[in-house]
Formats: sequence, C-alpha cells, structure tokens
Amino acid sequence: MKIISFEGVSKIYNSHSIALDNVTLAIEQGEFVSLAGKSGAGKSTLLKLLIAEERPTKGKVLFENKDVHRLPAGELPKLRRQIGMVFQDYKLLPDRTAYENVAYAMEVAGIEDQYVKRDVPQVLELVGLSNRTKNFPHELSGGEKQRVAIARALAQRPDMIVADEPTGNLDPLNTFEIVKLLLKINELGTTVLLATHNKEIVDSLERRVVILDQGKLVRDEEKGKYLIT
Repeated sequence: MKIISFEGVSKIYNSHSIALDNVTLAIEQGEFVSLAGKSGAGKSTLLKLLIAEERPTKGKVLFENKDVHRLPAGELPKLRRQIGMVFQDYKLLPDRTAYENVAYAMEVAGIEDQYVKRDVPQVLELVGLSNRTKNFPHELSGGEKQRVAIARALAQRPDMIVADEPTGNLDPLNTFEIVKLLLKINELGTTVLLATHNKEIVDSLERRVVILDQGKLVRDEEKGKYLIT
C-alpha cells in the first residue's frame, strides 16, 4: 500500500525560484527511503508539502490516499501526528528533562496520562536512553538530544518517521548510531523517509534512494547510491 504519493508536484516561488519541478514519487508502507541531494535541491520543500506547511503550485500530495492540501484545518494536527518529524536542530524544550520533552508532546496531542506514563519509558528505552530520563538537554550530547527527538516523534505511534538532515550537527560516530536507530525503527514496521545530503550515509544503507537535483527528481533506485550526473 502506498503511504505517500506526490503526483506531478511543482513548487514555484517566482520565475527565479523553482523549488520543485514536476515531481512524481510514491513510497510504500514499511519502506526505508533516502531522499538525497545537495543543499537547495528541494528536499525540505518536499517535506513541508507533505505536512501541509506549504502548498504546491501544481500537483497533488497524498498521505494514505488523502490529499493533504484538501484536509480541513482541524484535521491537520492528526496528519502531523501520523508523520513523526525529526529535525537537524532537535527542537527540544530546554527547561524540560528528556522524559518531560517526550511526555509534553503526548500531552499536547491529548493523550491520556495513563498512556503517557506507560509509553514514555518504553520509547526512551527503545532509543537507548533509559538512564538519561531525568537529564535536561544541556546535559545531553548531540547524539542523545537527537535520540530524545526521535523518541518524541515515536511516542505518538506515527505511521511514518520523516527525518530532515537528522545527523547534520553530529560527528561521524553519532551519525551512524542515529542511522542504526532509524533502521531499527523501520524493522519494527514504521516507514522511514530520511532526507540527507550525506553521501556516506546513503551509500552505506543499500536501501532505496531518491535523488533531487535543482528541484527535479533525477534518480529513483532500489539499493541505490548517491549519484548525481
């Protein structure tokens, strides 16, 4: 089953700025896909269209067969809970512990306390942070902060994790630890879309690779490499 479909999608800001040019792409439920390309290739724009932060100039964006840009405003929070977002800069609340950062995201989503108390320890254990639950972000390494961010995304049991340059601020060791964690999450059944310009990550994964270049989809290969011709 297709979890995402981009159908002839273009995003044109003005005559000098075409972020996406007629992109057609489908991702199946349970896949792990690397969305690769240089900075400015259109990766972040594609992700913003997926969570309805921006609207396409042309084309359709479907999530689980629903046109995300035709959803009533009241349904957008639900859409965004189904798509767990992970960012390069973590976006953690500095005055809350690792546990509280994850719990807060669940509380805002209206999840009952009993489930918060049950699920937060579980997701923190999954990401390898059982011993850091009471630590504040300034007490965590970059890799640990990103693990908290991933736990926060997982806590709402999304159908999909979208990671936008999640290793951009990390050293090589932490980079590959985060990639291994994303692979583990995928093996447990969650679809993963990893946006990155890191060639080493893409080449090491040996998974499906979609490459954008100047807003165009130029490659889409199973077990691909990061190649731009």
